[in-house]
Amino acid sequence: MKICLLIVDPQKDFCDSNGSLFVTGADADAIRLGAMIDRVRLKLDTIKVTLDSHHRLHIANPIFWHNATGVNPSPFTIITREDVRDGLWMTFDATLNARVLDYTEQLERNGRYQLCIWPEHCLIGTWGHTVADPVCQALLRWENRPAVVNWLTKGSNIYTEHYSVVQADVPDPSDPLTQTNTALLNDLQSYDVIGFTGEALSHCVANTGRDIVARRGPQPLCGEYGARHRGQLRGRYIRKIHLITDCSSSVPGFTHIADNFLSDMKALGMQFCTSEDFLK
Repeated sequence: MKICLLIVDPQKDFCDSNGSLFVTGADADAIRLGAMIDRVRLKLDTIKVTLDSHHRLHIANPIFWHNATGVNPSPFTIITREDVRDGLWMTFDATLNARVLDYTEQLERNGRYQLCIWPEHCLIGTWGHTVADPVCQALLRWENRPAVVNWLTKGSNIYTEHYSVVQADVPDPSDPLTQTNTALLNDLQSYDVIGFTGEALSHCVANTGRDIVARRGPQPLCGEYGARHRGQLRGRYIRKIHLITDCSSSVPGFTHIADNFLSDMKALGMQFCTSEDFLK
């Protein structure tokens, strides 16, 4: 049996109480996740770890925007397409106004999230970008097999959010790194079991999970036979994903997004388990 563990953004800015975007409960999540990796490390063929990786100048950071008096938005401000259209919030560069208006329109058409301004977090090269110690140390012990952790960075394009490791919220046609990661999706199909967890459940875990399910149900069949059996193949694929629920928490104020994600995934057949039960 071939087993993969996919960990989303186990970084200090999310998982440490001193982090700039600390997710309540994520410090305990990291401890449980590290212990689980140690417990099952000989069973894991692959560990994939995503890293939120931002520049300070980013469309979801305060510095990107200002109002008519030159004041930057506070963290957790929601910027709508009407706000951009009406000039309530403007970019640092007036030549980007048409681009950001289109961006906010596309976000709203997608129906997942509006543009939220976040505290600066996971800035490339900073303390908060690094992996939380309990997880980092467990990963290093796993590499003693010997093996190599597969690191997957996301978020460095300054013009789009990139919650999901599969693709950015609004892919940039000029940047392949924001477009669908077909190599990852194809590789995930090769595993019999996929352990899945990380931070935050309401955002990067939810978007990654939805995109894995939506964009890679196996589709090798065509014609009338394929139409009858594609649903069975997709269901079989989803059932091999095991969401490790006690190693993932939500950004306060966004728990309803996590609840909707969990409800939808359960209905589709995704397996739920705790860190103590995974591969027991």
